[in-house]
Amino acid sequence: MGVFHLVYDLEMFGHLPPGTAVTGGWRILSYAVAGSFLFLAGVSLHLAHGQGLRWRAYLRRLLTITGAAGLVSLGTWVMFPASFVYFGILHSIAAASILGLAFLRLPAALTLAAAGGLLLMAQTGLGLAPSLRGIWLDWTGLTASPRPSVDYVPLVPWLAPFLAGLGLAGLMARAGLWAQLERRRAAAPPIRWLAWPGRHSLAIYLLHQPVLIGLVWAGTHLGG
Repeated sequence: MGVFHLVYDLEMFGHLPPGTAVTGGWRILSYAVAGSFLFLAGVSLHLAHGQGLRWRAYLRRLLTITGAAGLVSLGTWVMFPASFVYFGILHSIAAASILGLAFLRLPAALTLAAAGGLLLMAQTGLGLAPSLRGIWLDWTGLTASPRPSVDYVPLVPWLAPFLAGLGLAGLMARAGLWAQLERRRAAAPPIRWLAWPGRHSLAIYLLHQPVLIGLVWAGTHLGG
């Protein structure tokens, strides 16, 4: 994520050719990063609530993510009013976390099938409505011409990796793999510095871009 955004910032300041961050391997990297975020969010939903929904913890997390998504929208609207983030990765995680509740008690195979169906829909256009228009529906991924945005992660197809993570986590639970991993973790010496980024991933996500932009800006002006 940090590497991709550094490339994006270097392009924004004119140090790389226009379109670098959205073509070739960099485009693939952006998809892989976004997909991994949503996949892990799906895994997290199962680990936290697969044995029973804990509403207080769930709502606290949902409100935190929703609030962070609002901050991203506000900040990018100030900087890029014509292409601000109206439904980016955090918005998508929040929406998927709500929709994921409908799959939390379903068989894992059905959840994985739903993920595959969403990918098939996105790849083939099956079930999409190319004539559908309306700025209030852009978040679905079904509109014909969504508004431009510097970070656009609509539910179709990006709900798919979330459901894939949720379904796979369920299969691992049935196979007893989570219990095995927990026993190994308890037996191994803790490596706290490896766990720290995962426990503070939202703060890192919110802060890393302002830091990178500041560094690139400073390098541009001081180096020039």
